[in-house]
Amino acid sequence: MPLDDNANTLNSLGFPKPPAETRVVVAMSGGVDSSVVAAELAREGYDVVGVTLQLYDHGAALAKKGACCAGRDIHDARRVAEQLNFPHYVLDYENVFRDSVIEEFADSYLSGATPVPCIRCNEKVKFRDLMETARDLGADCMATGHYIRRLAGPRGAELHMAADPARDQSYFLFSTTREQLEYLRFPLGHLKSKAETRALAAKHGLEVADKPDSQDICFVPEGNYAAVIEKLRPGAAEPGEIVDVEGRVLGRHRGVIHYTIGQRRGLGIGGLAEPLYVVKLDVEARRVIVGPKEMLATRIIPVDEINWLGDEPFDSRPAWEMAVKVRSTRPPREAVIRPTGPNSAEVELLVAEEGVSPGQACVFYATEGSRVFGGGWIGKR
Repeated sequence: MPLDDNANTLNSLGFPKPPAETRVVVAMSGGVDSSVVAAELAREGYDVVGVTLQLYDHGAALAKKGACCAGRDIHDARRVAEQLNFPHYVLDYENVFRDSVIEEFADSYLSGATPVPCIRCNEKVKFRDLMETARDLGADCMATGHYIRRLAGPRGAELHMAADPARDQSYFLFSTTREQLEYLRFPLGHLKSKAETRALAAKHGLEVADKPDSQDICFVPEGNYAAVIEKLRPGAAEPGEIVDVEGRVLGRHRGVIHYTIGQRRGLGIGGLAEPLYVVKLDVEARRVIVGPKEMLATRIIPVDEINWLGDEPFDSRPAWEMAVKVRSTRPPREAVIRPTGPNSAEVELLVAEEGVSPGQACVFYATEGSRVFGGGWIGKR
């Protein structure tokens, strides 16, 4: 199977030399995706080196299901490397992960935002520090099990959505830089379904062939964000008032950190004439502000920290007509992106979206085709 969309050179990873002379570091999480990448590359004869990151305490992780990078997953990655006979290293990144991802997650959540720590992990740990390790190991490139494609363009490597829309991970990889794209390879991006990946794992006799996919953020068991925040920031869950948009008190809450923009259930303010939704979080006043559903509709979105993957400078035009995705689970919607600086913009949606939340990513896509043009972080209005 072709392992990269640039496979028109002497080997499938795009290098003009035999696979045996091409070293590739595979970022191994212990799941089926990265294990298949390692197995396929080893089968082709590449000089494979597996690397797994230990991101937090094993003791807490071993008993937790449905999360990546736990102790069990490190064990699974090591077993795959032993079975396929290539070296495997476990790197202790607990301090880096805590400082770069977990602490920022807590601060962002306490400010009333809805952060996406998986993006920050890719940006600040996996695609930065792990890449440096790969270079130190003399690797020609680093391969991951992400479902996204890297295609050769007239001005260098381009980022494109995966062939399988249901598995596409472009939303979580928008911050990948051009320099990183030149070094990265995504061997699974062309597959049409997860079933193909599992079939390849079975073909290689990998025990992880039927391993369930990760569901939770790795350091947030069972999706309980508030419990993690309370542990990281004792006293953060102070109670306060639930008010409507005119300031009338409708009830009490048990801490702003328990609520997100767009939330309807669990507010404890039943008996009203119409359903109300969380439309704003006032952290300083410890207030949860609720309103009718139409107040969730947003057309103008401020976006900062933009990583631009276009062929022209981002601010070389007054506006870009593109499609944008404001949640990982939503399809791209048509929008006009107006640069306000080299890495900031005002995004105008042609059709209003509900539940646009500060701290989420706004990812840019071509209106036709599969190319990803980067994106940025949604700011507060």
